[in-house]
Amino acid sequence: MPGRTQILRQDSAGSGWELAIRRPSSFLAPYVRELMGYVERSPGRLRRREFPGPQIVVIFDLGPTLRLRDPAGRAMRFPGGFVAGLDDGYTITEHDGFQTGIQLDLTPLGARRIFGLPMSELARRIVSLEDLASRRLGQRLGELDDWDARFDVLENAFCRRLADGDDANRIIDWAVGRIEAAAGAVDMAELADELGYSQKHVIHLFHEHVGVPPKLYARIVRFDRLMRYLKTGGRGTWADLALRFGYYDQAHLVREVRQFTGAPPTEARGMLIDLAALMSEVNSVQDPARAAP
Repeated sequence: MPGRTQILRQDSAGSGWELAIRRPSSFLAPYVRELMGYVERSPGRLRRREFPGPQIVVIFDLGPTLRLRDPAGRAMRFPGGFVAGLDDGYTITEHDGFQTGIQLDLTPLGARRIFGLPMSELARRIVSLEDLASRRLGQRLGELDDWDARFDVLENAFCRRLADGDDANRIIDWAVGRIEAAAGAVDMAELADELGYSQKHVIHLFHEHVGVPPKLYARIVRFDRLMRYLKTGGRGTWADLALRFGYYDQAHLVREVRQFTGAPPTEARGMLIDLAALMSEVNSVQDPARAAP
């Protein structure tokens, strides 16, 4: 029986990458947005600016250890991997020419159930994976040399955690889905009315189960939709994009992009442009209508 993992590779003089992509199982799909292994090689030091998105990022670091920096310039290293909560700022990642690992992008409610702690404890923070997951799990992944086997181990471990964890707050599950379906264009007073709670109570629930207030989560979702559009080669003037993605005007879009990326929009788009072809390939794998059988 063929494996469930799709492999993409690209090699050129002195550099290259390999991506192993698996669509989460039907049980994990509400909690895991993406499951991806990677190997990256470059002629020398490679530095990348990672923009925020509406997911909790989990990295199993198979080596060598990534170096991280936050917008304030604070340096961090987490041998074995890390978990990055929701944030409204970017993170710098860096390695010396070779790095391999596994990345899981969890929904906030998935992370709440898997790790069993309030998401406010992860918001705007990066913490060692060993503080939240079994060290043996990371060691086991490092011992395996097959992506399918690694993903099987991860899926089994996360399915057990989800089965044992507390059920997520279904009200916030609905509210998060409402914000995402509207690409962030949701009035917070109307959202509270639809939920039947005060805005203060909705904010409290979001801190517990998502990590950030609903208004900030909506802004992150809107920004992420814009970045994904640009990453896959989308075009348009900034004024056109502001209208398309629900910003008040171009000035509003510029302020938001500067806050989330630390750069003006044109510079931020330049950081994404090299990923357009890669994302086209990845999307073709993840689209069931276009994926290989």
